[in-house]
Amino acid sequence: MAFDGGFLHNVTRELQTAIDSHVDKIYQPARDVLVLTLRKKGFVKKLVLSAASGTARVHFTEQKYENPETPPMFCMLARKIYSSARLVAVEQKGLERVIEFTFDTTNEMGDRISPKIVCELITGSANIILVADDGKIYDAVHRSDIDSDRLIVSGASYNYPDSQNKTNILDCDLKTLAEEISNAQSADLSQSFLQTLEGVSPLVCRELANNGDVETALQSLKNSILSGEYIMLIKPDNTPADFCYMPISQYGNLYTTKQFATPSELLDAFYYERENAARINKAAADITKLLSNLTSRARRRMAIRQKELAENSDREDLRINGELIKANLYAIEQGSAVARVQNYYDENLSMIEIPLDVALTPQQNAAKYFKDYKKSCAAVQSLGALIENDQKEIEYLESVSESLTRCKTLSDVVEIREELSLGGYIRQNAKKSPRKKVGPQFTEYTSREGYKIIVGKNNLQNDYITCTLASKGDMWFHTKNIHGSHVVVFCGGAELSEETILFAARLAAQNSKASTSSNVPVDYTPIKYVKKPSGAKAGMVIYTTNKTVFVTPEDDL
Repeated sequence: MAFDGGFLHNVTRELQTAIDSHVDKIYQPARDVLVLTLRKKGFVKKLVLSAASGTARVHFTEQKYENPETPPMFCMLARKIYSSARLVAVEQKGLERVIEFTFDTTNEMGDRISPKIVCELITGSANIILVADDGKIYDAVHRSDIDSDRLIVSGASYNYPDSQNKTNILDCDLKTLAEEISNAQSADLSQSFLQTLEGVSPLVCRELANNGDVETALQSLKNSILSGEYIMLIKPDNTPADFCYMPISQYGNLYTTKQFATPSELLDAFYYERENAARINKAAADITKLLSNLTSRARRRMAIRQKELAENSDREDLRINGELIKANLYAIEQGSAVARVQNYYDENLSMIEIPLDVALTPQQNAAKYFKDYKKSCAAVQSLGALIENDQKEIEYLESVSESLTRCKTLSDVVEIREELSLGGYIRQNAKKSPRKKVGPQFTEYTSREGYKIIVGKNNLQNDYITCTLASKGDMWFHTKNIHGSHVVVFCGGAELSEETILFAARLAAQNSKASTSSNVPVDYTPIKYVKKPSGAKAGMVIYTTNKTVFVTPEDDL
């Protein structure tokens, strides 16, 4: 990624607009992410500081970050030091990927102090470090005592990362620098740029090498660093590929471009969704593994029972054998291994041989066949019920897995974890303090006619929407025989227009396992025809008197 020293220079210039603002709030939504709310007259901005691997950066953000219920110790320390502090300086070290924020505040004794927050955005070793005005480290997101020359631990003196001794293009003569690069030993001009220039990414170096004249390329680079254009490269599938502070032509027509007004807007668009998805995947990893194991186990269990059921498919033969032995007791000698009798159940009255236990009398052999027949009948009845339960459990686990793929926030993952805990699939931690109850965070829409439409995010929400919130006259939607959300249009029995029906149906299709399909069947019926069977799993209902509409999901609903 092209978050290099040149891009950080542009970000620093933007962040300097926050000087003289006060720290209003401090949050730590993730282990290596800190969010500060800065406020002054006519100015309120959230500043995100990230030392996360692959997404290390600083910028203003408009995104809403979810915060843990209990602030981490690092966050509590930051609040103690920087709450209400005034930001007095934002500085970058040369063109290195190191930026420091200097504050003015008072300590517990009432003395004025100037603590700093230093963000090292170096690939592989990014860090957020809280530094006192005497240069001592309060704490860091990533502590390190491996390198004795540069300790990152509480109480140690803070030292900047080692410089690579490259040239800062903003503080040099471009003509001399151009000659130095042109005379470099490297056969690859882009490598010469990379080895000589401070804070310039390989992407930018390749672009400079494509410009032909070295001095012209350097002048273009300097101009871009001083007043950049903030451009995102977008893949054909509309996902972000890269970004830069200068136009990029090296990829030809492979990528499209999108320009942003500020570097913060670009970084928000580029990183937030990716980082949020990674955070959710990490939080849901154990649930995903658990659901996979539970589903596999249920399938194996059902397969074994189906095999046993198939083995009992000839149970009627046991009864017939008992009946035939009983009818031919007079003709069967005790101690015989086989009874050869006429099968009067066969229209041709054919002769059959029935195996006997030589240790039993003919009467006892007949009784044994009748006993085995009753046992087989009982097994078939029991296996049928168990297989049905296995099938229901598999369907339920698959519905939970489908809900998990649609989680957009950490709260969504927590709700699914609670659902599995209530179902006995996850053991509750008795020592852990109970989570503060928050009402379900539904996804809500409004139809063009003004009707409220609610979409469930998981099975517990589906139950609550359908069985508690909705009234008999409201309209219920769900994909036909496909796992997905319950969608309810709160119309109070009023007749819905075709437009509203199609809109709600598309919502149901979009929030289902068929979200990438076309021509998806969606059933809809008034709530009064939707019933939840006694003892049914969360989200499981039965319904009648329904109609079906076929729709294609749309992302921009």
